[in-house]
Amino acid sequence: MKILSDLSKTFNLFAVKNAYAAASPANGGWKSTLLNFAPLIAIVAIFYLLVILPQQKRTKDHKKMLESLKVGDEVLTNGGIFGIITGIAEQVFTIEIAKDVKIKVTKSAIATKTIKQQ
Repeated sequence: MKILSDLSKTFNLFAVKNAYAAASPANGGWKSTLLNFAPLIAIVAIFYLLVILPQQKRTKDHKKMLESLKVGDEVLTNGGIFGIITGIAEQVFTIEIAKDVKIKVTKSAIATKTIKQQ
C-alpha cells in the first residue's frame, strides 16, 4: 500500500491544478497576431536564404555541367572513379577508366567535370 500512495503522490505532482485561457486583445487584434508570427516569418525567411536558394543554385549548375559534357571530357563519378567519356547515350555515359577498360554509368552518377591532365 505504501508503494501505491507514493505513486499517487508522484503523479499528483504532474497534475494540472488550474488552467487559464489567454486574454484576447480588445482591439487591434491583427497587429498583435502579426507581431506574434514575426519571429516565425523571420526564421522561415532565413532558412530559405541560407538553405534552399544555395541548394537550388548547386542543382542548376550541376544540371548545366551535365548538359555540357562531351566525348573526351574527364569526369569524376559519385563513387570516386576518374575516367574519360568515350560514349554518350541518352542517360548513359561510357567512361574509360584505364586502357581498354570501359564502364557504363548513368548520367546522375557523374559528380564533376575535372581538368584533363596533360
